[in-house]
Amino acid sequence: MADSPSIGVIGGGILGLTAALRFMQAGARVTLIEREDHVGGLVASFQIGGTNLERFYHHLFRSDVDVQNLIAEVGLGGDLVWPKPDTSSFFQGRIWGLDSATDVLRFSPMPLVDRVRMGMVLAYLKFERNYHKLEGQTAAQWVQRWMGPRAYNAVWGPLLRAKFGDMADRVAMPWLWSRVHLRSSRLGYLRRGFYRLYHRLQEVLEQGGVEVLLGAEVRAIRSSDGNVEVETSAGQRTFDRVLVTAPTRLFMRLAEGLPDDYRARYDWGDYYGAHAVILGLNHQLLDGVYWLSVQDPGFPFLAVVEHTNYMPPSDYGGLHVVYLGNYLPMSDPLYQRPDADVLSDFMSALKRINPEFDPSWVVESHVFKAPFAQPIVTVDFHEHIPPHETPLLGVFLANMFQVYPQDRGQNYSVRMANEVAAQMLQGLAPLT
Repeated sequence: MADSPSIGVIGGGILGLTAALRFMQAGARVTLIEREDHVGGLVASFQIGGTNLERFYHHLFRSDVDVQNLIAEVGLGGDLVWPKPDTSSFFQGRIWGLDSATDVLRFSPMPLVDRVRMGMVLAYLKFERNYHKLEGQTAAQWVQRWMGPRAYNAVWGPLLRAKFGDMADRVAMPWLWSRVHLRSSRLGYLRRGFYRLYHRLQEVLEQGGVEVLLGAEVRAIRSSDGNVEVETSAGQRTFDRVLVTAPTRLFMRLAEGLPDDYRARYDWGDYYGAHAVILGLNHQLLDGVYWLSVQDPGFPFLAVVEHTNYMPPSDYGGLHVVYLGNYLPMSDPLYQRPDADVLSDFMSALKRINPEFDPSWVVESHVFKAPFAQPIVTVDFHEHIPPHETPLLGVFLANMFQVYPQDRGQNYSVRMANEVAAQMLQGLAPLT
């Protein structure tokens, strides 16, 4: 084992954990380096009602076969469940279902001819496999051309603006295609939280001899003389190869010796951060609705996600768990506001959705923030996706910016981890 190649993995999210598992299985000596004191990345969890829950809402689609296979591989497949929750939109002061062809036909704010037209175009996006046909166009342009201005003004424009703000008109159509094409009516969830997958992966890695180094912030990455040096707050480590799963922009700040033309092409793009308020209530907020997209103006959040209209409240000590979510530029004042002020504004807005809501329903509340959570997939995005192999010998890069036309997701991270691990293992000395 001492003669086996050494591989460092920077980042303890699902991508880093899966890649480390593949390196371990191939016989390499592996060290996983994570800045936080826990693994999980954007799927990090906290406790509410005595149960672990993700800080930012997560679920799986039926098409997410890579992560389903991983869950089964580590022995948790029996706890992956597939309810069919209600997803709706809040528009013109009321809740509308838009989750089926029947719902679309009932959406009376649009004339019937536009509802039929939108339904036909959605069916096309569902069955069209080649998203390259849609490149070079923004979602705003494409939707207005094919679904019509009324469909854009009533449905898609408000959704895009709620999610992307001032960047809404720049979002590429392949991104919207992926949202429609891959969506399934049944959504997958690991009972008692995806935390269990991450905890189990950490256990498997440590049992297999992987060093999981938590609370170690990477400060520099250097490649010289066939070795890769990683300087961390816990000291310097040297490896034969290193996989960096941090955002590209962060990698650019850490990596020394990158060519100017590489930086010019790939140190590019915008991200929004994630902001989530999570409430534990003693009353149900929404009557059976799991996901409510908020399309009316003037709300301080873009979605209300009542997790316990998806998973049973009994999993969370009887609490009704509600996410109030946003994706915003990290310069947005919301990130700097005191949590108490944020909670006050958010709870006032909830009364516009459910007039019976009372702040006394709130048993517990939590506020979480994360940078680099939502890449902005613009028309020229695909021209700036870096290859996994970087100009630094032995250094590879894999992150959410590279899952185009998707923008994030556990499944795409697992798939990428499997692929980049196989690429990195090629050409190394035989592993035993």
